[in-house]
Amino acid sequence: MTTAQDWRRVYHFWFPDGLDEADLEAHLRLHGWWFGGGVNSALMPLAPLLATARTGGLDAWLGTPPGRLALILVLDQFPRSLFADRREAYADDAAALRIAQEGLVNGHYDALSKPWEQIFFLLPLAHAEGPDHRSRLKQVVAMVALVAAEAPERLRPLYRFHVGQARSRLEIISRFGRFPHRNPILGRASTPEEAAWLAQADLVHLQRPAGLKPS
Repeated sequence: MTTAQDWRRVYHFWFPDGLDEADLEAHLRLHGWWFGGGVNSALMPLAPLLATARTGGLDAWLGTPPGRLALILVLDQFPRSLFADRREAYADDAAALRIAQEGLVNGHYDALSKPWEQIFFLLPLAHAEGPDHRSRLKQVVAMVALVAAEAPERLRPLYRFHVGQARSRLEIISRFGRFPHRNPILGRASTPEEAAWLAQADLVHLQRPAGLKPS
C-alpha cells in the first residue's frame, strides 16, 4: 500500500542531497541529467508509480507541499522520460496541470523555498496544451523571473536560462496555439507555417544552458 510518506522516494531521487551547497557546475550537471536523457534509465525502479498515480493511488501525497511536488514529477516528468517521442509522454499533462494549479491556490507552491522545486512545480503550466495555455505561460514567465531573481546568486545564470525558456514557449504558443514539434508524435498535421518553423527552429525543449551539450 502506498502511504502519504512514500513521496520521499521520488523527491530524493529527483533532488539529491547537497543541492543547497552545490555550486553552479554541479547544478548544471544535474540539469543535464534531468533534461538530457540521463535520468531515463535510472528512473525504471520508480516507473510503476506512474500507473498508480493515474488511478489516484498516490493522492495521499497531496497533503504536503513536497508530496504534491513529487506527484507532479510523477505525472509531468516521468512520462516524458519513460515515453520520449511517443504520445504517452503527454498523456498525463492535464492531471499534472490540475494538481499544480491546486497547489498555487492552497499555498503549497508558496511553501517551497528552493528554486529547483519551484521550477518543476510550474512546468505543468507550461507543458499542458489547451485554450488557456497562453495566459498560463504569461503567468509562468512572471513567476520564473521571480524565481531567478530570488535564487542564490551563484545559481542565477541557470534560472535566467529558465526565464528564457518560458518566454520562448510563450512566443510559440502565441504564434501557433500549440507546440508544433508534438504534431508528428500526436498524429496532427502541421500547417505550412508550422512546417516552415520546424525546419529551422531551435526547439525549446532541446535547449541547454551554457556549459551543457545536448545528449
